[in-house]
Amino acid sequence: MLAFPNDFPTAIMSEPILVQRNDHIATVVLNRPDYLNAVNKRMWEMMITVFEALSADDSLRCIIIRGAGEKSFSPGCDIAEFEAVRSNSAQAVEYGRLMHAASAALENCPHPLVAQIHGVCVGGGLEIASFCDIRICGESSKFGVPIKNLGLVMAYPEILPIIRLVGRAVAMEILLEGRIFDAMEAKDKGLVTRIVPDGMVEQEAIASAHRIAEGAPLVARWHKKFARRLTDPAPITPEEYAECFACFDTEDYNIGFRNFLSRQKPRFVGK
Repeated sequence: MLAFPNDFPTAIMSEPILVQRNDHIATVVLNRPDYLNAVNKRMWEMMITVFEALSADDSLRCIIIRGAGEKSFSPGCDIAEFEAVRSNSAQAVEYGRLMHAASAALENCPHPLVAQIHGVCVGGGLEIASFCDIRICGESSKFGVPIKNLGLVMAYPEILPIIRLVGRAVAMEILLEGRIFDAMEAKDKGLVTRIVPDGMVEQEAIASAHRIAEGAPLVARWHKKFARRLTDPAPITPEEYAECFACFDTEDYNIGFRNFLSRQKPRFVGK
């Protein structure tokens, strides 16, 4: 996993994905600001490695995903490399496997994910943000999936997170019309959790991550797991139902309710 110092935004770093660690919170940066953080093949590869490593780190409590700078979260895949890596269906299948492995790494991450959205969040960028649990954007942010203008199809794993957020009817409107729309419409559609003034996006994303990190981390992971499981229509098994009560055997539960009774702020240990 890549690790960078706390001053990484001002450092000269050429890696297309950066990772910053601040106590229990990690920040993953899509780092191609000269290209509005368009995602190229190398970035999809790195995303798999980065999120698998972060997922395995039980000391983490929250991950922020953002684009470098404040002009763009990401406009999606880098079209400039399509002729070399997606010029036919055979190449596209291989590229798709890479994208979908990265999507799976995001989908399966047990830690809460917060999308810090500045500016453009379009196409594959919107797909990445859609895997996040909380999406915070600025008032001037723009959204959409205009791939109909490229003659390009979103595959099943790419459409899925958007349909889960907005439902089939709204997802079809987004895909068929291919419009770019503003933050307020994105919130009305359910794509965005919270809109703040442009200058406060970073502050609010960090504040959200800290609120999450202050809670019991096992509880956050269970809530993510349960919410994901409820999208599966199969009946909940007795074993799955029993897991709903496993929290009562944790050290964090004892810390939580005892501190509540004594009116003190709990310091959870993740056990």
